Amino acid sequence: MIYLQLFLSYLKIGFFGFGGGYAMISLIQNEIVTRHAWLSSSELADIVAVSQMTPGPIAVNCATYVGYSVTGTVLGSVLATFAVCLPPLTIMMAIVLFYNKMQNSRAMKGAISWMKPVMCGMIGAAALSFANPETFVDFKSFGIFIACTAALFCKVDSMLLIALAAIAGILLY
Repeated sequence: MIYLQLFLSYLKIGFFGFGGGYAMISLIQNEIVTRHAWLSSSELADIVAVSQMTPGPIAVNCATYVGYSVTGTVLGSVLATFAVCLPPLTIMMAIVLFYNKMQNSRAMKGAISWMKPVMCGMIGAAALSFANPETFVDFKSFGIFIACTAALFCKVDSMLLIALAAIAGILLY
């Protein structure tokens, strides 16, 4: 039964997770932590951190890790990964066909401009979903974040910022 629940949960995440992996984090948190209580917020925060560091899309990495963590089997990992990938691939094929026919229409241009702030809101919701007493980021981490954000606006190379943030984290913690 856990396999079916896991598959259906990630299928739902795949269907409604528009905006990419980071936008899906709030949906994943709602399904895995809030609705089914398979993992704690802290465990999911750790999974998201590991998923960001490993190669590949964050939603796929997260599904793989959550599937294994919840079921303790490779089958659970494969089912969650397949379920989260299936809807976007199917939807993307349909969108490409539709977009090729409608790309110059005013309605399509309006829809695209409407989607941008929605994606920003979903990513913001994902960030705020981790702002709880169990996983709240401390002031040192927040300082590193602010410094990196300011440096990005000053056109500092992002790879350099990642390295400097890692060094700052090692030194501060």
